[in-house]
Amino acid sequence: MEKIAIFAFKGDPMCFMHVLLNALDLKASGLDCKIVIEGEATKLVPDLFNNSYPFNRLFMDVLGKGLIAGVCKACSAKMGTLDAVMAFGLPVLDDMRGHPGMAGFIKNGFSIITM
Repeated sequence: MEKIAIFAFKGDPMCFMHVLLNALDLKASGLDCKIVIEGEATKLVPDLFNNSYPFNRLFMDVLGKGLIAGVCKACSAKMGTLDAVMAFGLPVLDDMRGHPGMAGFIKNGFSIITM
């Protein structure tokens, strides 16, 4: 089975919505897919858990399917959302000097897509 890791860097909600849609599509197509929330995208975490946020249901679908690999520790700290990340129980990734490294994903057979 092919494996895809999507590293979501952009904090634009419309761009992140496409990360979510593509992850669901890849999963539905029989591929193993994981999302890493990185960079400016970490600021979206509190909103994604808000029931009135436009992309909440889509995010909850992705979360329920186990497609979130984790959130960057350093970037979420910088964006002021690390406490929310931890409170919501999302995995915190920090294997590359506080950031999620791509090497571990590649070593585990994942192709990397950045968005």
